[in-house]
Amino acid sequence: PTMAHSKTLLVLENFIGGKFVPCSSYIDSYNPSTGDVYCRVPDSGKEEVEAAVKAAKDAFPVWSSKSPLERSQILNKLADLIEHDLEAFAQAESKDQGKTITFARTVDIPRAVHNFRFFASSILHHVTECTQMPTMGCVHYTSRTPVGVAGLISPWNLPLYLLTWKIAPAIACGNTVVAKPSEMTSVTAWMMCKLLEKAGLPPGVVNVVFGTGAKAGEALVCHPDVPVISFTGSTLTAQRITEKSAPHCKRLSLELGGKNPAIVFDDADLSQCIPTTVRSSFANQGEICLCTSRIFVQRGIYNEFLKRFVAEAKKWKTGNPSDPTIDVGALISKEHLEKVRNYVKKAQAEGARILCGEGVDPLTLPPGNQKGYFMLPTVIAEVKDESCCMQEEIFGPVTCVVAFDTEEEVIQRANGVKYGLAATVWSSDVGRVHRVAHRLQSGLVWTNCWLVRDLNLPFGGMKASGIGREGAKDSYEFFTEVKTITIKH
Repeated sequence: PTMAHSKTLLVLENFIGGKFVPCSSYIDSYNPSTGDVYCRVPDSGKEEVEAAVKAAKDAFPVWSSKSPLERSQILNKLADLIEHDLEAFAQAESKDQGKTITFARTVDIPRAVHNFRFFASSILHHVTECTQMPTMGCVHYTSRTPVGVAGLISPWNLPLYLLTWKIAPAIACGNTVVAKPSEMTSVTAWMMCKLLEKAGLPPGVVNVVFGTGAKAGEALVCHPDVPVISFTGSTLTAQRITEKSAPHCKRLSLELGGKNPAIVFDDADLSQCIPTTVRSSFANQGEICLCTSRIFVQRGIYNEFLKRFVAEAKKWKTGNPSDPTIDVGALISKEHLEKVRNYVKKAQAEGARILCGEGVDPLTLPPGNQKGYFMLPTVIAEVKDESCCMQEEIFGPVTCVVAFDTEEEVIQRANGVKYGLAATVWSSDVGRVHRVAHRLQSGLVWTNCWLVRDLNLPFGGMKASGIGREGAKDSYEFFTEVKTITIKH
């Protein structure tokens, strides 16, 4: 890039001990909708993580001794400040991640605000246990105290949304934090750092170190003074985190991928089911761990479902994410787009039918977006259960539709993958809904809806979809140490 060009590039800095600190080396971050470098992100390593952990350790005594109410007020203030800048955050998230401006405005940023408000409220309502032993003259009670410095590693698909889902409960409970957002989507985290002092957070309570998983993430996971790690990302990375943190006996919360089934019985209300399932397949370009990527449809309605589903999928418009009429933005990176396309090629080679999207329909893009990483919503039919397209997480705008005959059979097939994060069931038979939900190996089951979340309730997956749960009570338990105290009187 010319000098004139490099001047316009946004250059991020690490946020350590309440100050922005420049880094000795940087990595390029791309605008996915144009393919151009638009920002430079610190390439942090051991040194920067060391400084951030030290700042967090130093801030811990003061922060942890504040009352829940004091922390609550600060979290609410931070929520207000982000909400006040909602439009600027939404624009930045859309540009940095490739998601549509509509999705960033209505989902990502409002949820980030809600995360702070939710934990600001929930922290005021926890109670501890007490039991009595009159015959022994004893009373027992539990107390909960913050753990210390929490290492928080968040992914690129819902950048601020998932980062705040970790930061909010961690600091609400009185911990201090070293966070590492994805190097591909670091801008909104950096913007949030600018608001922390104004919200009343003491320096060092929240530190943000930017960089890659291999360097910055590894240094954080291996640091002996970080007893607790919360990570959202791939199962592969989680295996590495588990290995690296084992010698330190760290506490882990791992929210990993999914290969989520939708099961559509012949008594489903298709007028609700089809638009919702199109959304659950293609929202945020299919880059949500809760997206539906295997759709099992009972044989009696299979043909009708397919016809209506494909027609609805074709209505979704792909293009410039900053256009509010667009439904599908750009995928995160050139490499990721290539990976997703390869799955479609494999399906074709295996004899599956591509009903719409990639390689079937023409993709027309505005002049400025020709080099962006775009792909049309793609529907694959007649794919075998053992195909990699039915077994592996694709994480793009691709979904597979297959037929089934019986309830028993579809439960076996839905459970026949290594993942177990979310499932959706479509039926108007209440008894069947309960039976099937009970037997699915899945941390979340939605029936006749998708992505309706109550943050009070446990969120997380079974099998290769992760370890641990997060939610009002679950996050509180994860981010605190419990102690049993016995008093003889």
